[in-house]
Amino acid sequence: MTVRLGSLELEPAQDGLLAAPVAAALTALPAVAAHAYTVAIDPDLAETAALTERFGLAADMSANCVIVLGKRGGELRPAACVILSSTRADVNGLVRRTIDTRKCSFAPQDWAVTATGMEYGGITPVGVPEGWPVLVDRAVTEQPWVLLGSGLRRSKLALPGASLAELPGAQVLDGLGLR
Repeated sequence: MTVRLGSLELEPAQDGLLAAPVAAALTALPAVAAHAYTVAIDPDLAETAALTERFGLAADMSANCVIVLGKRGGELRPAACVILSSTRADVNGLVRRTIDTRKCSFAPQDWAVTATGMEYGGITPVGVPEGWPVLVDRAVTEQPWVLLGSGLRRSKLALPGASLAELPGAQVLDGLGLR
């Protein structure tokens, strides 16, 4: 079965279009994997604005995954935040309170890439390290389909929005994405 989003034609998820941690996570999550689709793209189109424009996608069809870091008592507290691409994450409000830290900020790029085993511009909540909270804005879960990173810049992963609530460590939050 093929899924069409904008002018993108997606096929059932293929390991060759997924970073290793993403492929492993989908193998461990057969209910999510059953509805996972991938498509190869030009790596220069990995950023949401370029992808949306090139393929005629609605703004709320793409979701971004941002990795944040907080600290409490010397303990580093990472989290993956999933928001619609038309919003920004409430990092110093809702995220900070949810992971129970005094301060919270976006993780440095090199740290996020190393910690997730995914490429910058392709980081996705599917396959983040075990134990990390995956904070998902409720608006994402209400989308019939969302395009996400695949762990690689050269492809995208599409899932029904509701399936993100099934990821390990997932917490669905109202107001995570701010307009």
